[in-house]
Amino acid sequence: MKGSTAYKSIQKRGLHIGLLPEMAAAVNGSTPITLDHDLDIFPGAGRHLTVAEYAEHVDDLAGRLWAAGVRPDERVVLYKRANADLWMLAAAASRIGAVPVNLSPALDAATVAALLKRVDHPTLVTDEPKLGLLKEVPLADLTARVITASGEWPGTQSLAALAGSPRVAPVVRPIDEAAVITHTSGTTGIPKLVVHTPRTQGRRLIPQRRLLSLIRKRETAAIHIPFVHSRMVAAMTLALLKEWPVLLLRESDPADVAEQFARHRPAFVEALPNSLMEWEELAEDPRRPFASVKVFSSTFDAIHPRTMSRLLKASDRRGALFFQIYGQSEVGPAVGRAYFRNSAHKANGRCVGWAMPRGAAKIRVVGRNGKTPSEKNPGFIEVAWDGLAKTYFAEQDRYDTNRNGHWWRTGDVGYRTRLGCLHMLDREVDMIPGVRSSLEVEDVVLSKLSELSELVVVQGPNSEPVPVICTVDDKPLDAGRWRAAVAAFPQLADPVQIPQAELPRTATLKVQRLALAARFAQRPGERA
Repeated sequence: MKGSTAYKSIQKRGLHIGLLPEMAAAVNGSTPITLDHDLDIFPGAGRHLTVAEYAEHVDDLAGRLWAAGVRPDERVVLYKRANADLWMLAAAASRIGAVPVNLSPALDAATVAALLKRVDHPTLVTDEPKLGLLKEVPLADLTARVITASGEWPGTQSLAALAGSPRVAPVVRPIDEAAVITHTSGTTGIPKLVVHTPRTQGRRLIPQRRLLSLIRKRETAAIHIPFVHSRMVAAMTLALLKEWPVLLLRESDPADVAEQFARHRPAFVEALPNSLMEWEELAEDPRRPFASVKVFSSTFDAIHPRTMSRLLKASDRRGALFFQIYGQSEVGPAVGRAYFRNSAHKANGRCVGWAMPRGAAKIRVVGRNGKTPSEKNPGFIEVAWDGLAKTYFAEQDRYDTNRNGHWWRTGDVGYRTRLGCLHMLDREVDMIPGVRSSLEVEDVVLSKLSELSELVVVQGPNSEPVPVICTVDDKPLDAGRWRAAVAAFPQLADPVQIPQAELPRTATLKVQRLALAARFAQRPGERA
């Protein structure tokens, strides 16, 4: 089977992640998958797999889940420590017709308990560390069964003990029924559970496949995305069907990343924006870990021009570009924009891109107050296409409040230029009186102060815009340099400096701005 044939099949029948490993093995079973960590479920498998071995492991796990009692249409919650086997477990559950519910390992016990209750007596696949964390949660009341992916625990079934279970024929779910459930970032409270179908997952491949066509040769793709995120579905599918060697990264420490990149020389890198910010320092690394990169790609959150510029200048590839995708779990990739080596540093970071043609999402901006949306009067950003998530699990009313016919209201505000570029200024809930765009302030100031590792503008207790800053190695910030950098923003209050480790973050490393603002209101902290 050719990758193009497999892709056409997905567009016709939908993307079923339980069938993907077998499909990818039929395209090229020898394609390598390299990990920077050991698998918890298969500790003896090593860190170098082929796609054929990967497919075999998924088939094996599907048989074990069936032997444990999991059946089609059941929901299987995956909550264990971060590991690439989370993706394998999701594929295995899908392969027998169950619906994987992917929960971030970063979620706390109270949040997990709330989501288990919402999902209504699912099977829980977890591990010893997480069971220890959940020791006060009444799992017997909230779940149908608990399965340990590694280790053993009283009252649970062990996947290891089910090794050698008979293989099971795959079960294909209907194209418009739930296939995978992931959750939102939870920046404003308990995360919502987003329901994806085979059709919606397949459609989301369209714009990204065109991006990957920029790399003609079979070169390594390095992927640093949470293994439970909906983005992982598209990233793994496209890389495997293009027969690209895949480097799956769990670790984000710059020293580890530099070693992996220097060894494997990826041509394509997709990572979280905050991880890319952390990796900026590698632009000066003598091993030149980014020298081979042709395309950097990121989504999830705003990324600053300074970061894009430093990474692109560290590449030796002709025509290297940074492709930013604007979207969210509910809509997938909505718009995109390419940034280039010689211009990224002066780009307007609020211009997140243009609608992508031929079968991709449509975008519009709707007035908030009856007036035409503009730069001075931003409106609500809305997206429409058949890649929209189907619903929020067990919260249909909440989903319906954001849905208007074919259009989905993202919760962001912005405007479109005469040339059609979408400018995203802020989340509606993060807007601050007197500030056009907190994200714009952050873009500008970060570009002027290389000693800043993070800057987040939040609303203070008196509605004033308060810049919360973190510096490289938590060094004190020079007050004079700060005043010069923010001269164009006289409305800003004095900055509050905190250690970067104290920033409240989501599972995808987004800063929880409302939580940060609330904590600041309670305890001012250290003044710079």
